[in-house]
Formats: sequence, structure tokens, C-alpha cells
Amino acid sequence: MNLRAQEQQVRVAAAADLKFAMEELSAEFASKTGAKVDVTNGSSGNFFAQIRSGAPFDLFFSADMEYPKKLEAAGFAEPGTLYEYALGRIVIWTPANTEVDVPQQGWKALLDPRIQEIAIANPELAPYGRAAISALQKAGIYERVKKKLVYGENISQAAQFVQSGNAQAGIIALSLARSPGMRAGKVWEIPADMHPPIEQGAMVLKTAKNKSTALAFLNFVRSGAGRTILEKQGFAVPSNN
Repeated sequence: MNLRAQEQQVRVAAAADLKFAMEELSAEFASKTGAKVDVTNGSSGNFFAQIRSGAPFDLFFSADMEYPKKLEAAGFAEPGTLYEYALGRIVIWTPANTEVDVPQQGWKALLDPRIQEIAIANPELAPYGRAAISALQKAGIYERVKKKLVYGENISQAAQFVQSGNAQAGIIALSLARSPGMRAGKVWEIPADMHPPIEQGAMVLKTAKNKSTALAFLNFVRSGAGRTILEKQGFAVPSNN
């Protein structure tokens, strides 16, 4: 992974569920190469629109495969760079001091009258929001809780709603539930078969300014070290990665 001696920088548009994983990936990559990785976190849908409008990112790490595939079809991807880097997981999360026993009750916890608001990501913009809706429907409780739902622009904002007390529970990414500020909370992992797989895709953009550095970072994420970080941060890594 030899890069030129002068400092190089790549700009990454990364789904909100990657906030803490990207911090670790970026730091590890920088320590190995000296290259700076500038990460912006947000909703995949917003990044999709921004990239189509010419936003100056070098890489896109989406929370699904559909947005990257659409960009690739429209000619925005560096050929041959799109791949599935992770599978996301969703959980029901409440603060540690909540009286509702989420780990024991699972879905029933969301029906408890003490849970008045349930934060999820906006399903129109965020794949994690779509997965949450799908899981609620499969659990047979969507109609009973839909009036409780409050929407964050992305999964990170949904998590903040619960942390701040603006919602009493949230359906959030496991990767955020494991973050330093949330790992003390109560968690119930939603079975993976209750929603479509959250297949997450990454790509180098055709307009990348530092293409060699962008490719090097993508290859680092694909490497054993990168995969280990993703798994530690709450992601499953596809076996064909």
C-alpha cells in the first residue's frame, strides 16, 4: 500500500451506520499510509442525490446496494470497484434506565404504553428505515405502532432521538448500539430473517481526485484488517467479500 510521500486526502460519503466503524478504519488506514480520510456521514438517499448533482466525493459507502448500483448504471462509478462490503443488522434499543425489559420482551416491548415514541430512520432516504418497517410488518405489529413512529433523517439521528429522550425506544443499527455512548443501553437484536438483508455496497467514484488513494482505501476495507474492524463494529462481512 505504498502511496506518494506527500499528504493525500480522500473524501468519503458514508452511511450513518458507519460512523464509528469509519473512525476506526480511517485511523488505521492513516497509520499505515499517511493518507487522510475525510468522512461525511449521512443518509444514503441524500448522498445518492448529491453525487448525481456532482458532489466532490471520492468514495461512496452506502447502507444498501441499490443506490450504488443506480450510480454505476448512470456512469458515476469507477468501473469494477462496486462491491458488497457488509451486511447490516438492526436492534431494538432503549436507554439503560428504561423500565421496559427489551431483551426479554422483544417486539412486545414496543407495545408497552410506556413506549410512546419509537425512533427509526426515514424509510424514504435510509435503508435501515426500510428494514425497520419491513420487520415491524413481519412481526405483525406495524399497524399497532405506526402512530408511535418518529423519523430521523438517517439512522444516527434516529439513535440520537432515543439517547436524548425524545423517543423511548428506537430500531437502530447494531453498529450504533455498540458505540461508546450507547453500549450500556438495553438491546434486543431483531432476527435477520424478519427483514430483507441489509446488503451494503461501496464504490470509488469516477470523478475521484485521488483515485489511487481512493482505491487503496477501498482495498484496505476489503482486507483482513478492514473486515475485522467491520465485524467488531457490529457488521456481518459477506463470505464472498
